[in-house]
Order: sequence, then C-alpha cells, then structure tokens
Amino acid sequence: MTSTQVTDAAESDHESALETARRQLREAATHVDVDGGVIERLKHPTRVVEVSVPLRRDDGSVEVFTGYRAQHDDVRGPYKGGLRYHPEVTAEECVGLSMWMTWKCAVMDLPFGGGKGGIVVDPKNLSEGEKERLTRRFAEEIRDEVGPSQDIPAPDMGTDAKTMAWFMDAYSMQQGETIPGVVTGKPPVVGGSYGREEAPGRSVAIVAREAIDYYGKEIDDVSVAVQGYGSVGANAARLLQDWGADVVAVSDVNGGIYDTAGLDTHAIPTHSEQPEGVMGQDAPNTVTNAELLELDVDVLIPAAVGNVITRDNADRIRADIVVEGANGPTTSGADAVLNERDVPVLPDILANAGGVTVSYFEWLQDINRRKWSAERVRNELESEMLSAWSDVREEVEAADVSWRDAAYVVALTRIGKAKEARGLWP
Repeated sequence: MTSTQVTDAAESDHESALETARRQLREAATHVDVDGGVIERLKHPTRVVEVSVPLRRDDGSVEVFTGYRAQHDDVRGPYKGGLRYHPEVTAEECVGLSMWMTWKCAVMDLPFGGGKGGIVVDPKNLSEGEKERLTRRFAEEIRDEVGPSQDIPAPDMGTDAKTMAWFMDAYSMQQGETIPGVVTGKPPVVGGSYGREEAPGRSVAIVAREAIDYYGKEIDDVSVAVQGYGSVGANAARLLQDWGADVVAVSDVNGGIYDTAGLDTHAIPTHSEQPEGVMGQDAPNTVTNAELLELDVDVLIPAAVGNVITRDNADRIRADIVVEGANGPTTSGADAVLNERDVPVLPDILANAGGVTVSYFEWLQDINRRKWSAERVRNELESEMLSAWSDVREEVEAADVSWRDAAYVVALTRIGKAKEARGLWP
C-alpha cells in the first residue's frame, strides 16, 4: 500500500456507516470482474421507509417517535437485518448497515439480502409496557414492508428476543394467522431457534480457531484478550477456553481484568448475567479498555463497539491476529496500518456471521414448522462457518489480498452473478 493510500484510508476513520459501506464496495469492485452497472445499483438501497410511531406513555401523554426500515438488495432472497432502538438511529445509518448485511449474507452464501431498521428512541427511558406498545405499533406501521418472504427483522441494539415476540404477535394478529417466520431471534417457545443468542460468539470462536491453525499456532499455547464481555465476547471467550486457549483478559464498559496465567471465563458473569460485573471479579491486574487492546497476546477479539482500533492506536496493537467480534471495530485507517504491519484482521462480516446464519436456520424451522435440536444447530453452524472460511481463505491465497478484501470479493462475486443472471427489468 502506498503512503497516499494509507493517508486516504486514515482520513476515512470518521466516515459514516454508509460511507464505509460504499468505500468497501468500491475497493472490492477493483478485485472482481463485475459489470459496472451492477456496482452502481449496489451503491443505493432499493427503498427506505420512514414512519411515525405514536406511543401512549404510562402517564397518559402521547409521544411520536420516528422509525425506519432500509432495504438494500434482495437479488439473492428476502431482506434480512436487525431492528435497533437507539437515540442516534438515522436513515443513513440504516442504509449503511443494510448494505453490510447484504455483504454478510452473501459471504455466508445465505439466500438473503440486506435490511436494517429501527426507532429513534432511548430504550432506557421506556418502561417494559411502553416498549411493548411502541414495538407493536411499529410492527403495524411497517406491516406492508415485512414478511417471511419479503423482509425479516431480528434483534439489534436495544431490542431482544422478547421484542421480536411482540413484533411477531402484532404482525400475526393483523394477518389473521400465526406467522413466526416474520422475524428471527424469538424465544424458542414461540418459534425461535436454540443457539441463536450464542451464535455470533460461537462463530467468532470458530474463525479464531481456524486462524490460529492457519498461522501455525497451537491453540493450547495461545493467549487471547476479549474487549466486550457481552453475548458475543463471552461466548467466544468461553469456547476458546474450552478448546484450550488461555483467555488472559476480558472487559466490559467499566474496564477489564488481566491474568497472564489465564482467567476462568465461565466464572466471570456476562453482561446479561450481571451487568457491568467484570470488574467485580478477582484478578491480579486490571486494565482499561484502551489498554486491553494493546496487550501482548496472540489473539485480540474486539467484541464491544465499533471504531475502537484506529490509526491512533493501530501501531500499538501487539496481537498477532485480530478477530472482529463487534461490527466495524477497526477503522479503515487502522486497517491500512495493520495491513502494512502484516497483522491479519479477520473481518466482522465473516467472524460474527453466526447470528444471521442461525437466524437463517430459525427461518427454515419456522416456514417448515419443524424444530431443530441445539446440537443440530451447532453442527450446522460449524459446517456453514467452515465452508465460508474455506471460500475466503482460497481468495486470500489466490489473489494475495487481505482477509477483509477477500471476504468482500467473495460476497460481491456472488451478488454480481445473481444480478447478471436475473438481469434488469424491464
């Protein structure tokens, strides 16, 4: 990479999700033979729906919130992606995230396209009853845009399995029949899949395990640091420990604990088990979240939030391998620096794709009205992740590109072929 390219990448550290998605599309397009018209179409969403969502608060007052649903591309199947409740939700953010979902589904070879949506609201300011009423009204407002063969929402920031159950119930009541396949990430008792909550962390662990082996390391001799001990980080950490790795550091929003001899990850509560409970555990050392990223470990898993590895700290990252558990934890400027330093970064659209993959399994179970066992879900996820890993690895070796570029090349090639096969109507 030239100095000019590094500078250009560094300058994009603060780009929006949409800018990032379009830049990644441009970069991937330079490595594949896809018609320019296809690339142009993929720069834009199919549609973005904006709705007003009135809510009667517990005190009897009425407040109106804004909701969005962005649908990027459905050439390979129905739109698929989360619903988030957050005060900073915007239409542009939803478009960018829906594009990422398109790439993620394609790299996993799932028959879905990308969607994303949400409501501009702080869920911490809602009672449970208010959150339920808001969800049910939102389901009604976007009812014509979603459906098991049209667009399938899932949990995201500020939403969970209970939210999806409310959404499914509201949609089903309006349709006059129970339609569990309208959303994924539901409780198993109403059509959800076993293993859905643990799936992103499990896929991160699988990709980390394969990367450890690929780079000639023995998992029994590997040290791991995990930033973010929520569902993704904790499940990844626990699995890697079970497989023999030494997880030496974990953190939550308040900071982290560090023990070079290894931590007992099963004894450390996740965020859902005990919010902000990491720092209450016994350990010889504590670290800040920033310090954890710079520990001398074999594998670093940023699994908390986006944009934590930047051009400002990329030179101080001492891990041999970075596996992205969160969405977008590495900025483009940091990517350039790590690439120059030959530090492999296993991208989010591969590593944490277990969530959408098990969502696909849930969708299959719902439309076929047949439940899978937890063991089958885990076995199927393992198979799908190893297949995707193999496809991306082959591209890395054949084209001599980074893991991120290889993942996008795999995705764009599949989307491009589907676009060309279906053509442009009329």
